[in-house]
Amino acid sequence: MLSLPTPSERAAAAKIVTELARKNDLIATGFIECRAGASALANSKGLFAYDSSSSVTMTSTVRSPDGTGSGWACSDGNSFADLDPATLAATAVQKARDSRNPVAIEPGRYTTILEPTATGNLVQLIAGAMQARAADEGRSFFTKPGGGNKIGLKVVDERVTLLTDPNDSPSTGGGYDDDGLPLEKVVWIENGVVKNLNYDRYWAQKQGVAPTRSGGGGFRGAGRALRMMGGTSNIADMVKGTERGVLVTRFWYIRPVDARTILYTGLTRDGTFLIENGKVTRPIKNFRFNESPIFFLNNLEALGPSVRINASENLGAGGAVYMPAIKVRDFTFSSLSDAV
Repeated sequence: MLSLPTPSERAAAAKIVTELARKNDLIATGFIECRAGASALANSKGLFAYDSSSSVTMTSTVRSPDGTGSGWACSDGNSFADLDPATLAATAVQKARDSRNPVAIEPGRYTTILEPTATGNLVQLIAGAMQARAADEGRSFFTKPGGGNKIGLKVVDERVTLLTDPNDSPSTGGGYDDDGLPLEKVVWIENGVVKNLNYDRYWAQKQGVAPTRSGGGGFRGAGRALRMMGGTSNIADMVKGTERGVLVTRFWYIRPVDARTILYTGLTRDGTFLIENGKVTRPIKNFRFNESPIFFLNNLEALGPSVRINASENLGAGGAVYMPAIKVRDFTFSSLSDAV
């Protein structure tokens, strides 16, 4: 369980960020959130489920005084000792320095390298779409044309495997779902092929199958432990192999457009860069994107190792997923944004 840090310990971690920012004539903000607790579920029929969990996250946004540069980094773990304030500070400060005075380039489709947080921002949206009932009733991307669902069908590149595993969550006991059932490891997509959809107890009974035990409809709580299996590439090598493209730190203000294709829109932020002839050459203004993780996971070129990151939009403790950096073709940036 989490041993809550003292105020002086939190201040010491924050000071590492603020001092480095000050030395570089930058302005730092951020927060440290620690969370520990337990939950139980019981009813008059004898059901009883109990679990406890702990999680901690530290995030910082560093900006230039003129407001043109913005860098961000996050460190996430199950205890305060898991945090790495020094690496966080160095990353956020460097991105703030490198992103000053961005230039505008034309929106369009670009070869794009997504850092792990950016990958997680969008790939985790697949989780919310994998409800069996929506698929069976014809309301989902996972509905098969002509009826039924897409279990057994290939939907993304064969290098893509998505799973949830209670061992990846901050839970001490593995967790339970909304029905009080213990969570189990579930492989959702394996080598590009849909292996499972999420059946809650009600829909499982209606369809005559076993419930999935993944955390409720659309994964719910289990989504925090979503893992995309990675590869062996690294961002430096991805950049070297890119003639012209875009490097993205992360996305925000992500909103749905079309549930049938898992199409979303949102904005880049905190460091977006142009790649030319195998090098990161300059910062560029932020883009609005219109993309589906299904689309770009069919245009996959390279994957890095899967790492723990916090990809929730509010960045609160407990939002961890495990994602790789990826390189994809034809990522759609639909317009420019003046936001930093």
